Amino acid sequence: MGTTDRPDLAAMLAPLIRTLIALERPVLEAHELSMWAYTVLSALSRGTARGQGALAQEIGADKTRIIAVLDDLQDRGLIERTPDPADRRARLLALTPEGRRRYAAVHAEIQAREDEQVLANLPAAERRGFLAALRVLSERSSTDGRAQN
Repeated sequence: MGTTDRPDLAAMLAPLIRTLIALERPVLEAHELSMWAYTVLSALSRGTARGQGALAQEIGADKTRIIAVLDDLQDRGLIERTPDPADRRARLLALTPEGRRRYAAVHAEIQAREDEQVLANLPAAERRGFLAALRVLSERSSTDGRAQN
């Protein structure tokens, strides 16, 4: 079903992703968060406490890569590590109330910038369609780069 009348998806998305990163960076810097820290807060905001391995898999990171990020977030009171009742050696990660507040504030600022500087380029109906399609494609994609049907 390939066609040559459009660029490939990665070529179309790359400039948009660069724009989105440029929009996010000042917000994250103002809140003293790295992109990885925000990714961790975002993932933890969407569910129950989970272990470091499960979190790393969910966000597509090596679990040893995020140790320093987790340590920093814990030191700043944004996440907590509690013993896993099913495995005394493991720790479960969860947002603290301050972590939830910080994530909500950053998320709202980022979405406001996206609305004003990116999505405002689309009429309302196209914006809703774009966001719905993007959500479906995102949910059907895996962290290892393989599409899920």
